[in-house]
Amino acid sequence: MYFMSYEWLKRSMAPAGKEGELSPLNTVVAGGFAGMLNWSVAIGPDVLKSRLQTAPEGKYPNGIRSVFMDIMKNEGPRALFKGAAPVMIRAFPANAACFLGYEVAIKFLNTVAPNL
Repeated sequence: MYFMSYEWLKRSMAPAGKEGELSPLNTVVAGGFAGMLNWSVAIGPDVLKSRLQTAPEGKYPNGIRSVFMDIMKNEGPRALFKGAAPVMIRAFPANAACFLGYEVAIKFLNTVAPNL
């Protein structure tokens, strides 16, 4: 989801005839939203993983399946998205910076060593 959405946003935002060439601002926007889209898919499994890791030993005998059944029985599906707001607030700037750094590094390396 992460790289797929970034590439899709990058192509959508690029000027006609210049696919893949984005301004730094558009790179930040594409990277930030790609991170948010990634976390919208990953938040549920991440909650399951965190519950399993922090549970006392033996609480979930069937691993992640037991965690899922416990959450559905006691808290319902909305519990899979607990903490989504702070995750999304953090996801935008963190991933925007990540992709901006990536694009700057690629441009620099292509300038320094264009045939690699």
